Amino acid sequence: MGNERRLLTLLICLVLGGGLAAAVLGATRVGAARAPAAAAGAGPGDQVDIREVPAGPAEPVASGPDASAGRVSVECGRNAGGHYNEDNLVVSPGLRSGAHHTHAYVGNLSADAFSTEASLEAAGTSCTGGDRSTYYWPVLRRTDRPGARPHEGSAGHGNTGEILPEASVSVEFLGSPVSKVVAMPRFLNTMTGDAVALTAGTDADVRARWGCSGSPGRFTTRYPRCPAGDRLTRTLTFPSCWNGLDTVSPGHRSHVRFPAANGVCPQGTFPVPRLTISLAYDPVPGAPVALDSFPEQRHSPKTDHAMFVNVMTSDRMAQVVDCLNEGRVCRT
Repeated sequence: MGNERRLLTLLICLVLGGGLAAAVLGATRVGAARAPAAAAGAGPGDQVDIREVPAGPAEPVASGPDASAGRVSVECGRNAGGHYNEDNLVVSPGLRSGAHHTHAYVGNLSADAFSTEASLEAAGTSCTGGDRSTYYWPVLRRTDRPGARPHEGSAGHGNTGEILPEASVSVEFLGSPVSKVVAMPRFLNTMTGDAVALTAGTDADVRARWGCSGSPGRFTTRYPRCPAGDRLTRTLTFPSCWNGLDTVSPGHRSHVRFPAANGVCPQGTFPVPRLTISLAYDPVPGAPVALDSFPEQRHSPKTDHAMFVNVMTSDRMAQVVDCLNEGRVCRT
């Protein structure tokens, strides 16, 4: 009888233990399944009515005999060919899918994780005038539509949904409001913004500028709610003060820095053409949107960022510099 009781007790423990383990495992799986959904879109705190955003400070006005007040527009299309990948040549070269989110490109048609100076130099380009530079940024998605095209689910990490195509892409180089600019070196790698801004603990590297086409002087680090008919905009401005030595650096920032608010470059750096990429998206009233991001960044609009590799020939860069320094408006 004693052995039978011990056996019965053992069986009861095994059943209860198995049920507890199943409950724990089930809860874990549910939590794991819910994690991407929790990060799938923007929360209320990530959004703002653009009419509630105050106008930002005006750009410094070019003044004095040394100002380079010109402007150069480079026509590179709007990625009509669908050049996307999950690579990041600037930050993680040689690592396939190293970005963990999808980037959209204009310019160089071959750019990916394994690009080299030789392969970039030999590739075709979407830019008129032969500029083989590569310009790229994370895609913006509609999270209410699953999407069926390539890259609308392949990046994983919660980056799923229909990719919103850019209605327009503007690539411009500007001068310095206080001095002449010098040429960028070929194969200079630069980036703007902070892809880990949500968890960084500081906004020092945040450069996100979201806006609406009907409010050109208003920018925010949140997803703007635009008036009917306005396009959603993203403005990505790059650092323009080069150390005169390096084309890359640890952390990807110390060799090219931002000027002060008055346009003056930090000591020991030289002003180079200032790249600005402006993106616009046709309005989709009421549709939820999300920027591709690392999973722990939860699609925060503060994490907006972009990268650039200069593959202009020396002659083409010289033309850009001359146009800026002479105060002309040029288009390629």
